[in-house]
Amino acid sequence: MGREARRAQERADRRQKQREAAPGRAVSAPTFTAPALPREERSGGSPLKPRWATDIISELRKVTWPTRQETINLTGVVISVSLALGVLLGGADLFFGWLIQQTLLR
Repeated sequence: MGREARRAQERADRRQKQREAAPGRAVSAPTFTAPALPREERSGGSPLKPRWATDIISELRKVTWPTRQETINLTGVVISVSLALGVLLGGADLFFGWLIQQTLLR
């Protein structure tokens, strides 16, 4: 939790305590604060599990992974396109090699 969020949380806690201490006062509009983070996310991390590693793990949990069938289909597309481009570039190479042989090296 950043410094600003922590300060906002502390201000909200102080306001809440003041409201509880003075029940005769009018109730104001509710304030919205950031949810409190678990202790492990508040700290800078431990030597065995640094903060950046925790961040990576939390981001990977948010990823929507493809199904097995989607992975198979997309792998087939990549292989097909790679083969097609390989054949196309190989053919262009053979053609230009033949063209150079016939025109410049004769």
